[in-house]
Amino acid sequence: MNVLFLCTGNSCRSLMGEAIFNHLAPEGWHAMSAGSKPLGRLNTGALAQLEREGISTEGYFSKSWNDLPVTPDIVLSVCGNAANEICPAYLGPVMRSHWGVEDPAHAEGSEEDIKAAFMTAYKILRHRIEQFLALPLTELQNDPVRFKAELDRIGILLP
Repeated sequence: MNVLFLCTGNSCRSLMGEAIFNHLAPEGWHAMSAGSKPLGRLNTGALAQLEREGISTEGYFSKSWNDLPVTPDIVLSVCGNAANEICPAYLGPVMRSHWGVEDPAHAEGSEEDIKAAFMTAYKILRHRIEQFLALPLTELQNDPVRFKAELDRIGILLP
């Protein structure tokens, strides 16, 4: 199963989701990330946070949803609600859920404040991904209505 973490710029939250998911995922599950308007570079704060957590980012890059190597089975949009952020809607016959996370790339303040924003985004994504992977995935693959309900429920959880 292929899970797409989707955002607009594909430089921060969607990258973090992809890296965390792939770090924790069981065999047969794979994450990728993309953006509707990719920035073409990865956010250094997101990369630093993942490095602090011991999660590899080797081979990851900012890319368009038009350049995906495979069609995803599940799309998780991770755009936040602050600043009227518009979240792209992936079109296609896939299961979709919204897991909004505020963008730490827009954090302001001291270096510690900015690091804290990245830590918060990381913790939210990791908690939701852990909850996702704790589901009876084999069973839910045969029950798309229940699977979607579980993904939507997870999308509002906070650590």
